[in-house]
Amino acid sequence: MNSKKIALLLALLLMVAAFAIGCGDEAATDTLVVAQGADADSLDPHATNDQPSSRVMKQVYESLLNQNEDMELVPGLAEEWEQIDELTFEFKLREGVMFHNGEELTASDVEFTLLRALESPDVGHIVGAIDPDGFEIIDDYTIRISTVEPFAPLLAHLAHTASSILNQTAVEEHGDDYGENPVGTGPYMLEDWTRGATIELTRFEDFHGENGKMENITFRNIQEDGNRTIELETGEIDIAYDILPTDISRIEENQELELARDLNFSTVYLGFNTEKEPFDDVRVRQAINYAVNVESIIDSVMEGSGEVATGPIGPMVWGANEELEPYGHDIEKAKELMEEAGYEDGFSTTIWTNDNQLRQDIAQITQSQLEEIGIDVEIEVLEWGAYLDGTAAGDHDMFILGWVTVTGDPDYGLYALFHSEQFGSAGNRTFWGDERVDELLDEARRSAEPDVREDAYMEVQEIVRDEAPWLFLNTGEDRTGLRSNVSGFRNHPAGHHPLWDVTIEN
Repeated sequence: MNSKKIALLLALLLMVAAFAIGCGDEAATDTLVVAQGADADSLDPHATNDQPSSRVMKQVYESLLNQNEDMELVPGLAEEWEQIDELTFEFKLREGVMFHNGEELTASDVEFTLLRALESPDVGHIVGAIDPDGFEIIDDYTIRISTVEPFAPLLAHLAHTASSILNQTAVEEHGDDYGENPVGTGPYMLEDWTRGATIELTRFEDFHGENGKMENITFRNIQEDGNRTIELETGEIDIAYDILPTDISRIEENQELELARDLNFSTVYLGFNTEKEPFDDVRVRQAINYAVNVESIIDSVMEGSGEVATGPIGPMVWGANEELEPYGHDIEKAKELMEEAGYEDGFSTTIWTNDNQLRQDIAQITQSQLEEIGIDVEIEVLEWGAYLDGTAAGDHDMFILGWVTVTGDPDYGLYALFHSEQFGSAGNRTFWGDERVDELLDEARRSAEPDVREDAYMEVQEIVRDEAPWLFLNTGEDRTGLRSNVSGFRNHPAGHHPLWDVTIEN
């Protein structure tokens, strides 16, 4: 072969290689890779209310209404709604909305969904005010929904992930396996789920609105918090949720990365199982609140991220009682309370946490500080699903968890966590109840008067703070790491971040 032919062949090979590389880059940008610290528990909106699951479901399903970043109600599957009387709302559905299985959304799917939600032990409280006999289908695209009694936060609750509208055919077809075979109307549909590893979504081409920008979205389960930052740095992932406070400066100093950092509606707490001794004694619970230096936890573990929680809901939530004072760090007061309760020599107990490094660090500091008042703490780390099941069943002593007041309404941040009818998986994993709190929460739900509701919630927060079913830790913020070529991402204060407008630039 002469030199001219060799040169021509080499040129052709270089062109082919360049074309292949270019195609590879283009293909790579078809998929958005998002990492979070736990796998979804289920993709059935009525089977779970945990954050990792909800973040995925947000892309797959839609509700009648949505709440934007300012928590304003905006149209979802319902393009219009009207209050008919104090118990009834009428909703006009969008026409031509298709489910992922090719069936069209109708009012009967709405009725089926909400009736099914009412029967759920996990999320039934979210729609629990709806009258099971209160559905009236006017036509395929018009439905009236009535509550048993006036329920002020109804519309906000209908925007919740738990109120995502399901396809009756798909639910009945898959039965108990529906949570692994979700069918929604959202911009993305489930392609594959490798338990414990990845959830792969693909764009739903028949979506009624503007199509998702990315062809595919992959959720990766990276439990080790620091590893999410490492894989963000190496470009293995595009978005990393729940960045460690200790990694904030590391990301901010990297020109290839960005940090989306916003206050949210979350509160982190250590809960007590008040059905078990000695946590059935309020003096012990208060003693622990005095014994633990929460500010030191925020400074050391959280790197100053968030604020000391003075009560069960944070200052961003409407109706938060900003007059409450934190317990403060007072070892002598803690010892006095322990002695009054008959535990001057302390006791042995356990703290449960899931495989979340931040919570494990909090548990270790709490363990060390409680030694000062004679409490010997063993830490048990559980896998997320087992953790949820165990705390719902009441198998724990103490546990570390967080709660996001997703709707922005205090009903959501207080009713599920402190009403005596919500023990277990519904939210009240402390199994603490109080007749006055029940009365106030019920009153606030029924009233249409903001002042009446606010007064009730103020008193509830005072009682909860004093009765201390929690060790109040901190109010939270979203810390989301992004590759610098990612655009269109925005944190949502409820923690369920929309991803359909996200793009990746080559």
